[in-house]
Amino acid sequence: MSRGTSEKELCVYCAGPLFCQSEREEMMEIADVLVDHGYRVYLPHRDGMEFRLIHEILVERGWEPPEAAQFLHAAIFALDVYQLAEVCDCMVWNLNGRVPDEGAVSEAAMAWTLGKPLVAYKDDVRSLIAGRVNPLLVGMTDFQTVDDIEGIPHALTLARTRQLQSPLNSVNYSERMKIAIVDGGELWQALCDEHSGEDNEFIADVVARLFSPEKIPTLLT
Repeated sequence: MSRGTSEKELCVYCAGPLFCQSEREEMMEIADVLVDHGYRVYLPHRDGMEFRLIHEILVERGWEPPEAAQFLHAAIFALDVYQLAEVCDCMVWNLNGRVPDEGAVSEAAMAWTLGKPLVAYKDDVRSLIAGRVNPLLVGMTDFQTVDDIEGIPHALTLARTRQLQSPLNSVNYSERMKIAIVDGGELWQALCDEHSGEDNEFIADVVARLFSPEKIPTLLT
């Protein structure tokens, strides 16, 4: 999702495996199809932070590498929770892989709990349960998956229609989720700030201020 894009289009959070080039290319293909159908897309590995670059800056500033990685992970968590809860209207979930990506499973569970329309894509025949996906996963998509990337936009339209036709209770965020949303929103604004541009030093400042160990006691109270 290009930062500063118009807010008129519905925004889709794309979640799935990103651990090799082919997986990243598949996620980009999903995102491109959605954009072609008029959606905006948040793709975490493309639109979030450059973990490696920010980590290098934090280490240069004197943080031990494991400690810097730990609170940088907290920053990524908050940023993605903010996108899921506040920015994105719906979610597409790539279930491909020998087992589904655990991060995407968590994101799908959050989207389902928040009442977001959720579409699962899977054309991988591998499964741990006799050719079937774990029911606690596909249950979140009414036991339906899409096996053709070109069919994802239509499935998303149907999911969106079902949501609009069903009365939904407003979601009450937990205190921990509220904190993550606020912090993630501030980090996203820093990433979008036209004055920061590609200034990773500035982003590292924000990450250290919001997520370094000094912040941990407030998160646990």
